[in-house]
Amino acid sequence: MTESKRLKIGEGKISGYLSIFLAVISLGFVICAYFPDTFTTKDFRAIYNPQIVKWSILAVLVLSFIFAFSSLILSKKKRYGFISTIIIAITILLGTALPEGSGIQDQSVTIGLDWLLIDVLVSAIVFIPIELFLPKRLNQSKFHEEWRTDLVYFIVSHLFIQIIGVIVQFPAVNLFKSIGLESFQATIQSIPFIPQLFIALLVSDLFQYTSHYFFHKIPYLWRFHAVHHSTKHLDWLAGSRTHFFDLVVVRAMSFIPIYVCGFSSSVFFTYIVIVSFQAVLAHANTRINFGFLKYVFVTPQYHHWHHSDDPKAYDKNFAIHFPFIDMIFGTYYPMGSDWPESTGLGDVKYPKGFAKQFVYPFVKNPQEDLEDASER
Repeated sequence: MTESKRLKIGEGKISGYLSIFLAVISLGFVICAYFPDTFTTKDFRAIYNPQIVKWSILAVLVLSFIFAFSSLILSKKKRYGFISTIIIAITILLGTALPEGSGIQDQSVTIGLDWLLIDVLVSAIVFIPIELFLPKRLNQSKFHEEWRTDLVYFIVSHLFIQIIGVIVQFPAVNLFKSIGLESFQATIQSIPFIPQLFIALLVSDLFQYTSHYFFHKIPYLWRFHAVHHSTKHLDWLAGSRTHFFDLVVVRAMSFIPIYVCGFSSSVFFTYIVIVSFQAVLAHANTRINFGFLKYVFVTPQYHHWHHSDDPKAYDKNFAIHFPFIDMIFGTYYPMGSDWPESTGLGDVKYPKGFAKQFVYPFVKNPQEDLEDASER
């Protein structure tokens, strides 16, 4: 497989891409400000401070302009800087004409554009520099042949966060809402923050481990989970490649103990932040091995072995947070200081593109492709 050329510092392309990225982020925030009832996540609205939002957008625009200027100076091809400058101009024009706020009308369904923009901005700020300066696979480009597909998965899962949330919560709420959990939940909430957070992570990980295990072991479920394992280029964006069915079932399983235990709001939101961060980190293309912490928490090395196409590592390292869960159940891979040479589904020819990968599990078992290939 031909690998895309890795970007180099000083060519002007990195600053050009960053300027366009930040300009699009700013434009997206302005669109949210024009149509907050449609494009903002209901649960986030209460924490938005108009002044902070305004100055944040301005700061992102300034950074975008600085990168655009750098690209125009460094790059032989000026199109990146020009494209960014045009987007910046449109954003400023729209921003200066923003109407005065007249209240937000609650809609039954909203599009989480604000959540998408915030998450992609924070993730990019944290993980792009890590992958740029401390990569594990030195020749892996940011713009490999799979990045567009992974980006579509990232966008879809964020834009429809409200719909996914309703579906995920449905089984837990309907199964456990009337069984008298108030006393038990009060006991859980009386536990100090740190041990309560550990309990939340532990019970959630046990449920996720179980569902993850069955998605590997039950052939029909593996059809859907194979979508996630089909990527050959692990990076911070690759973790988003999860089939909708897989996403909903696994999140629903992990939400059950969170709902039943009724953890405090501070623990719940901290849990969400940790889960979101670790899910991205585990797939990141970075050689950081975290020292002894790799035996305490799931790290990129640990999870990359789960994605390995080496048969000896198949069905290993299922845990999401704590490796000792795999150690207890006999599914731990003794990786030492080694990393997998490659990831993916081996000889399976998996379809490319979001739409094809969405349909494929309903009509085809990827294991059959592997068996057909071995017979040939």
